[in-house]
Amino acid sequence: MNICMVGYGAIAEKHMEALSGIDDIRPLVLVGRRPDPSAAFARQWRFEHHTLDLDEALANKQVEAVIITSPNEQHFPQSQKTLRAGKHLLLEIPMAMNAADAQRLTALSRKLDRRLMICHSMRYMPAMREVHDRIAQGRLHLHQIVAFFGVLRRMNTTSTGKARSWTDNILWHHAAHLVDLSLWVCGCRQAPDVHCRFGPPHPTQSVMDLHMTMTLPPRVLVCIAESYNISVYRWRVLFIGEEATLEFDDGTLYDGQGKVVVPHRSIVDLHDQDQEFVNAIQAGRDPGITGEDVLPAMETLQKAQASAKGAWAF
Repeated sequence: MNICMVGYGAIAEKHMEALSGIDDIRPLVLVGRRPDPSAAFARQWRFEHHTLDLDEALANKQVEAVIITSPNEQHFPQSQKTLRAGKHLLLEIPMAMNAADAQRLTALSRKLDRRLMICHSMRYMPAMREVHDRIAQGRLHLHQIVAFFGVLRRMNTTSTGKARSWTDNILWHHAAHLVDLSLWVCGCRQAPDVHCRFGPPHPTQSVMDLHMTMTLPPRVLVCIAESYNISVYRWRVLFIGEEATLEFDDGTLYDGQGKVVVPHRSIVDLHDQDQEFVNAIQAGRDPGITGEDVLPAMETLQKAQASAKGAWAF
C-alpha cells in the first residue's frame, strides 16, 4: 500500500515505526511545512518523494492512503482535501476543532466511500480494552472515572524536547482522548451533564489548564483534569467500581492493591491501530474507529467549550 504522511513530528515518527512493521507498506510521499525537517524525515523513513504542497501529493495517483499528523487546526481542511482526492485517511486527533466540522467530515467520507479512521489510540491500549471488556460483560459496574493528563508545555516543545512552530489545544487534543475513553468504556453515545473550566491563559499559548466533569448513564461520575504546566509527565486514569478499583498508569493497569492486571505497553505503540486501518482498506470495510464512533466525543467537547465561556475560553 502506497502511503502519504502529512507531518514529521513525534507522532508521525510513531506511525512510521508502526507501519514499518506492517507488510507491503510503501512510504511514497512525505508532506511537510518546512524544507529541512521534511527532507530529513523523508530520508530517515525512506520516502521516495517529499514536498511542502499537499495538493501535489494528493495529485499523485499512486498514493492510496494518507496519514495526517499535522497541527490541530489543519486537520479538517487537509482531511477534506484528502477524501475529495479519493484517498483513504488515517487521521490523528482532533478530527476537527468543532463538532459541526467533525460531522461534515464523517458525512464526506460516507458520500465518497473512503475509509476514515480516527486515532483515538487509547481504545487500542490493552489496559483500556480490559476495562472496556469488564464493563461490557457486566463484571465491573462503574461509579467513577478520575483521569489526569499532564505534560510540560510552558516552553512549547514536543515530547522529545524539540521546539514547536505551533501551539497545542488542551481541550480539542488531549481532553479529546480522555472524553472519548470515558464514553467508550461506558458504552455511552452522549454526556448530558458537562461542565468545564479553563485556567488562566498563557501569554502566547492560550489555555494551559483544564478541569472538566460529566455524568454518564446510568450515573457514572467523570472528572478530567489536565495541565501543560506540570513539571513531570503524567497519564493516569482511576476506574472505581463495585467489584474492583483499577488504575491505568502510563500503559500499565493495576488493581486496588497495586498488583499488575495488564502489563505495560507504551501508549505510543500504534501497531494494532495502524494495522487495523490497513486491514480495513484491504477488506473494503469500516475501520475500528470511524467518524461516527467519535462524534459523541466531539459533541461533548463542544458542550465543554460552551460551558467554559465566561471564564477563559479559546
